[in-house]
Amino acid sequence: MARGTHDQAQLHELLYQGLETELGGEQIYLKAIECAVNEGLRKEWTEYLEETRMHQQVLMSVFEQLGLDPAARTPGRDVVAHHGKSLVKAMELAQAAGDPAAAELVAAECVVLAETKDHLNWELVGYVAKKATGDVGKALKAAYEQVEQQEDHHLYHTKGWCRELWLKSLGLPAVLPPPEEVKKVETAIGAARAENARDQMRKH
Repeated sequence: MARGTHDQAQLHELLYQGLETELGGEQIYLKAIECAVNEGLRKEWTEYLEETRMHQQVLMSVFEQLGLDPAARTPGRDVVAHHGKSLVKAMELAQAAGDPAAAELVAAECVVLAETKDHLNWELVGYVAKKATGDVGKALKAAYEQVEQQEDHHLYHTKGWCRELWLKSLGLPAVLPPPEEVKKVETAIGAARAENARDQMRKH
């Protein structure tokens, strides 16, 4: 393989996993919203649910442009589907235990786990988009630009919610909504700065 080019079959695998992640993400958000006790968090996840559905359509457009069958299954895609169903099951178990605050915390953890994979998928799409040429490059670049900022929000903001909900459950002072939300964090650096600023925010 020439230096700087990508493996086409593995790119297709990434896209299949990406689509499955978004499809599973819809089900994860639907269940997470059921578990949300904090009204601000419920609103946040409802927005992310709609964006996740939009991301599905963005990927479907990429599939159409590249001539891929969105219904095709691969071993990697099946693993992603299994992970998604397992996260929904985890939230159902938490709900059944009868402690709404604990179920909300489990839901936040499940969303963070799902969005970590989702964020990685799109990060990789972005890398390939920089190297790919022709129709493939154009399709990936357009898709990445539509989704990147929203994926950053989904991951970094929910990590903030998860951290603060845990602190609250531990009986420690929590900042809700979290600093990531207040400061509208969009990057890993911004997330780190927001977390560092939480003690000051807690004093006001």
